[in-house]
Amino acid sequence: MPTGPKGQKRPADVIGNAVRVMRIAIGDEDETVIDDGKDPAAKALGAKGGRKRAANMTPERRAEIARKAAESRWKR
Repeated sequence: MPTGPKGQKRPADVIGNAVRVMRIAIGDEDETVIDDGKDPAAKALGAKGGRKRAANMTPERRAEIARKAAESRWKR
């Protein structure tokens, strides 16, 4: 069975999906979203941390990291 972006189950056929959407619209079925288990505040701080780290790095160090990443991608 296909899954949505958050892992929720969806009907594989068009008619089944239309019936599910209709049931959600009239309130017979809940539109449940599976929690990914991560704290939203921690995710926000993680995003801030990456930007701050990049801002504090020298351009040479950023280039070195990018070069190493490109080499590892092309090794496969």
